[in-house]
Amino acid sequence: MNTLLLTSIEQGLIFSILAIGMMITFKILNFADMSVEGTFPMGAFVFAKFITAGMSPITSTILAFLLGTLAGLITYTLNIKLKIKALLSGILTMTILYSVNLRLNGKSNIGLFNYSSIFDGMEVVIVLVLVVVAVKTLMDMFLKTEVGYLLIATGDNETLVKSLGEDSNKYKLIGLMLSNGLVSLSGALMAQYQGFAEITMGTGIIVVAIASVIVGDTMFKKLKLKNTTRAIIGAVIYKFIGAVAIDLGLEPTDLKAINAIIVIGFLSYNTFSLDIKNITKRKVKITEGV
Repeated sequence: MNTLLLTSIEQGLIFSILAIGMMITFKILNFADMSVEGTFPMGAFVFAKFITAGMSPITSTILAFLLGTLAGLITYTLNIKLKIKALLSGILTMTILYSVNLRLNGKSNIGLFNYSSIFDGMEVVIVLVLVVVAVKTLMDMFLKTEVGYLLIATGDNETLVKSLGEDSNKYKLIGLMLSNGLVSLSGALMAQYQGFAEITMGTGIIVVAIASVIVGDTMFKKLKLKNTTRAIIGAVIYKFIGAVAIDLGLEPTDLKAINAIIVIGFLSYNTFSLDIKNITKRKVKITEGV
């Protein structure tokens, strides 16, 4: 398989778990959670901490997910309990996690090439497909439960949830913790994939996550696909577009700008396509004399 395509698929699959996590806060709860920029490297550093302590890569990866959920708990406490605005709550959590991540291993970069990973003994892309399918299946099953429905309802109509006698804050907590756990899991997988954990690996990661969700929704909005499926496909396509741009001669240092331009392009497409539809409808009404 072409190296560019294979690398895009592998990294896209890792980012698809990040995108599913972001889908919960950004799309379902309508919550701008900036804490993911600290949670993503946290997953990498938690994995590094436990794998260098002698634990198995599978256990270390699971622990990265579980401890990542605590980031969601911090953001929830700041936003709901301390009444701090959502955006600022996420930024404060991200800032806290920066110091926590450095504390975990005592340095900003940890090489993992000499340690085992979940990719050992099997093709990387196969392992990633298995992990992503497992995460997607579990997420789809969860969203069909009563708790899952109430989580979705909290984002759509919080008043309705309260009128049912339910505490909507409880579902915000579940959503934030689950989202950050998945983001942390994605960070742990990335650390194993690239062979190191780096304190700056979360910088701008929220753009990647949101872009993946937007790309999936924009390209497949006419198809009846699950949100998780759109997030996965969107992440792979988004990563592939960026890789093609680099392959065409742009510098890797341009990647941040390329990522932002891709997001702007898809958001603009959504806006202008809606305007064109409205103009077309008005013309039809005028022609029909309505």
